[in-house]
Amino acid sequence: MTSVVATQTHARGPRPNRLTPGRAGIYAFVVVSCLFFLMPLYIMVVTSFKTQDEIRMSQIFALPRDFTVQPWIEAWSSACTGVSCDGLKIGFLNSVTITVPAVILSILAGAILGYSLSLWRTKGSNLLFGLLLAGAFLPYQIFIYPLVRVYAYVSLYGTLFNIITVHVIFGLPVMTLLFRNYFASVPIELFKAARVDGAGFWRIFISIMLPLSTPMVIVAVILQVTGIWNDFLLGTVFAGQTNWPMTVQLNNIVNTTQGTRAYNVDMAATILTAAVPLTIYFLSGRWFVRGIAAGAVKG
Repeated sequence: MTSVVATQTHARGPRPNRLTPGRAGIYAFVVVSCLFFLMPLYIMVVTSFKTQDEIRMSQIFALPRDFTVQPWIEAWSSACTGVSCDGLKIGFLNSVTITVPAVILSILAGAILGYSLSLWRTKGSNLLFGLLLAGAFLPYQIFIYPLVRVYAYVSLYGTLFNIITVHVIFGLPVMTLLFRNYFASVPIELFKAARVDGAGFWRIFISIMLPLSTPMVIVAVILQVTGIWNDFLLGTVFAGQTNWPMTVQLNNIVNTTQGTRAYNVDMAATILTAAVPLTIYFLSGRWFVRGIAAGAVKG
């Protein structure tokens, strides 16, 4: 009787309480991996709070003795990017202006397309889905020159509309794949019941499918925000100088050499650029795992 109660308490078996060589190896691997990935972050953080005199002492792992936030203020407001010394704040506003509409439009388009390909299958829908899937795995560098020519031909090259639509185009295959798989896992009886009640394409999508897809929407937001915010190549090519995102401004700050190189400002600018996607990921990380698992039921 005692063994039965113990089995019910620990449905997956008793918790191991001995440190075996195998478990010690796993712990050692985890610790080494954490140190490998966290060490650059540690160096960036401590360097960003040091003065230039401390940096010249070449004690890269030492904590700052004269703690200062001046490098962060300078990185945000007065660091030079070429001939302009406005810091990262202009790039931050540009990144927000690019990321918000690009994320919303790509997710909305992917959800509608995935919904139609999963529940409103017509002749040729599988071929269209296959072509979209192929687009997700082709290197996007091969599309850059044709897109430059097309946007230049219609006089939209180097504009805000240009960079937003480019991000929507490149994000559409993955978004369609995610939502198509997610909607395919929804019980078909729910869709048929709505059809019997007279609901049409948009009524079912807005009132039933979209509210059900909250976990997948969160996954899509994380993927698109991190991808678009961290993008450098597309922003450099398509955004135009007045719309350069934060990553391009960071590159210009790091590579601008006027007098002594300010490593503390460079490190502060790098952390500021990475802060937004990191914050979104840490706030919604558990939803990311749930959404990926929910969309992986059917292919």
